[in-house]
Amino acid sequence: MAPPRRAREPLLVALLPLAWLAQAGLARAAGSVRLAGGLTLGGLFPVHARGAAGRACGPLKKEQGVHRLEAMLYALDRVNADPELLPGVRLGARLLDTCSRDTYALEQALSFVQALIRGRGDGDEVGLRCPGGVLPLRTAPPERVVAVVGASASSVSIMVANVLRLFAIPQISYASTAPELSDSTRYDFFSRVVPPDSYQAQAMVDIVRALGWNYVSTLASEGNYGESGVEAFVQISREAGGVCIAQSIKIPREPKLGEFNKVIRRLMETPNARGIIIFANEDDIRRVLEAARQANLTGHFLWVGSDSWGAKTSPILSLEDVAVGAITILPKRASIDGFDQYFMTRSLENNRRNIWFAEFWEENFNCKLTSSGTRSDDSTRKCTGEERIGRDSTYEQEGKVQFVIDAVYAIAHALHSMHQALCPGHTGLCPAMEPTDGRTLLQYIRAVRFNGSAGTPVMFNENGDAPGRYDIFQYQATNGSASSGGYQAVGQWAETLRLDVEALQWSGDPHEVPSSLCSLPCGPGERKKMVKGVPCCWHCEACDGYRFQVDEFTCEACPGDMRPTPNHTGCRPTPVVRLSWSSPWAALPLLLAVLGIMATTTVVATFMRHNNTPIVRASGRELSYVLLTGIFLIYAITFLMVAEPGAVVCATRRLFLGLGTTLSYSALLTKTNRIYRIFEQGKRSVTPPPFISPTSQLVITFSLTSLQVVGVIAWLGARPPHSVIDYEEQRTVDPEQARGVLKCDMSDLSLIGCLGYSLLLMVTCTVYAIKARGVPETFNEAKPIGFTMYTTCIIWLAFVPIFFGTAQSAEKIYIQTTTLTVSLSLSASVSLGMLYVPKTYVILFHPEQNVQKRKRSLKATSTVAAPPKGEDAEDHK
Repeated sequence: MAPPRRAREPLLVALLPLAWLAQAGLARAAGSVRLAGGLTLGGLFPVHARGAAGRACGPLKKEQGVHRLEAMLYALDRVNADPELLPGVRLGARLLDTCSRDTYALEQALSFVQALIRGRGDGDEVGLRCPGGVLPLRTAPPERVVAVVGASASSVSIMVANVLRLFAIPQISYASTAPELSDSTRYDFFSRVVPPDSYQAQAMVDIVRALGWNYVSTLASEGNYGESGVEAFVQISREAGGVCIAQSIKIPREPKLGEFNKVIRRLMETPNARGIIIFANEDDIRRVLEAARQANLTGHFLWVGSDSWGAKTSPILSLEDVAVGAITILPKRASIDGFDQYFMTRSLENNRRNIWFAEFWEENFNCKLTSSGTRSDDSTRKCTGEERIGRDSTYEQEGKVQFVIDAVYAIAHALHSMHQALCPGHTGLCPAMEPTDGRTLLQYIRAVRFNGSAGTPVMFNENGDAPGRYDIFQYQATNGSASSGGYQAVGQWAETLRLDVEALQWSGDPHEVPSSLCSLPCGPGERKKMVKGVPCCWHCEACDGYRFQVDEFTCEACPGDMRPTPNHTGCRPTPVVRLSWSSPWAALPLLLAVLGIMATTTVVATFMRHNNTPIVRASGRELSYVLLTGIFLIYAITFLMVAEPGAVVCATRRLFLGLGTTLSYSALLTKTNRIYRIFEQGKRSVTPPPFISPTSQLVITFSLTSLQVVGVIAWLGARPPHSVIDYEEQRTVDPEQARGVLKCDMSDLSLIGCLGYSLLLMVTCTVYAIKARGVPETFNEAKPIGFTMYTTCIIWLAFVPIFFGTAQSAEKIYIQTTTLTVSLSLSASVSLGMLYVPKTYVILFHPEQNVQKRKRSLKATSTVAAPPKGEDAEDHK
């Protein structure tokens, strides 16, 4: 008689572990989970980690292995329970463990093609191996696998894809992201519901550029995932421009002792490249962070992690301070509530189809399932079977669960569309789908489009890739504590980047994005001088002098009439200056000119009023008036030199600048020449020399002056005068001091040339004055003329070095004009003061001396001194 139900329950609980051990042992020998069905799907999952010391498999992987495998079982249950999807057709499964090793996965995957091989007449058994390589005594008949879900690692998917394509079996991966798998010529039967790393690399490039970085290093784990990801990042950054790679470092598959310290040292060879793009597995990420802490570089590196880092806590556990600020990327996903409910209700009793669930149970609850007669480890409690996931252990849905479910549904939708097309009106399979053609199924897979388990569209492009949709996270400290921090969503990427920069937090200044630049930006007025071969590195070169910054790479000189702005980012008009009436430099010349004109006018007025007195007549009235006219013109030229240059002013300057001096020195030369000839002739004869009459003297004077006038008129005709703005005259070394000078079109040499004839007359007059120095005192004008010429020569000798010595001065226009006008006024004042002021003084204040004295002296002297007709003895006192 059977025991009562309540009596049987404790017995069942006690016997359940034994049953599980027996099934687990048999299942491990078979190495797969089997579900019966009309159409069988294959599944590849990393239930165990890579084994060490020659072992194929290592420890159990609870999340990446068991969670994902259970997600496929959950998806199959839902598909088979859906009356609208594949009505009358049940999907079966054959799920295998890849042990995270590509070669082992390849051996396991051969079971998927057993039926095809046998169907082709191959009699060899290609099945699973038991431990030790011994074939099982009895194996189930091989199912015909129509499609495969998996694998996880890209290296495993690549290995398996090479076999499945030979037998035209479509494959959909839920986690493999290597860009290499997008090559439809090599992996034509491969598809995936996760985006390839080329999209991820594009998103990471966009993140780097959004942060303003242009100089980063890359770090990759050896293998398809790491190397392909970095290669895609480098290629995209090169095509996009603006981002340079400082270091590209690969972590060996089996790193030696000290390898990660060496990695950190290499990264520090380019310390400006603080941004580190990392495509690495969890273990490598963790060891890199440990090495950075050991090198006391916490906070120096700015990590940008791929989806292998994602939002996981395991790579940064106890290393949170090093990871603060790390930006990570993860395919956009959602937690599937239905799976949580399904998985948390799994137990040893209701989940006997999963042959690895007993091992998961032991691992998850830290207990042991022991058989009768076997004593459990004293340190490990015995499993009761009453434990519950999420109640007696922590539980968090693994990130790729959504994609496993989407992969199963993608195949189911493709089979459904294929069934509707090939078996219209049939419930269940029709002959057209027995066997199912893999190439036809691939076409339907590539054409599917439906809303997946998270509500996002599931579709494939021509290469079998899913669209790129990523969530972007940053690990942030909480209340200043890194250990209590967490990952915060800061953006999304779906073909374009949406990054909330204000939500980012950094060590140091929380809201200031740290830099990762080869060279700091150049300041205003500086151009970038690029470093050869490194487009993101440059030296800043100032646009000095009169150059301004055209763009970030070019400096150009400002136009001649402009000077750079103070920061050399543009040009501005150069100020124009001239000697104005209000300038302090004009004060002295104008004062001398006014006083000189007043004095000259006084002398002329005095002479005209006392025109017939002995002193005026003895001075030679005609030449005196000519000489005084020249002196007046010399003073008047000061006003022309100060006046604003224009065509009329410039023409008047040319005419009168040399005319006054020429007129003065022509008259003085005529006087000294006459005196010299009279006394030279008197030594030899009593006959007066020719051309000593007043008319002759005027003719000689005007003849000498006419040469100057004719020359100036010819100059005016050949080159009409006009005003110019000379920007070179005061183009100083410092552009701030540069000025344009408004002046007449007369160069310094032209000005001296204009005065050159006058200077020649002056020198000639001085020579005659020296020769006439022995004239008797009764001829008193000879010596005043001599003193006048000596003084004038000294003035002009001082003028030349001052005038030309200031040619490079910033005050050239003022100094030279002042020097010229003062020199002219002084030379005129010397002539006026030496020759006419004493006479005017006598005429005005001592009129008693302005009378004619009787003739006395030697006859020869009287004869020589006898005045010509029409003139009194002009040199007699």
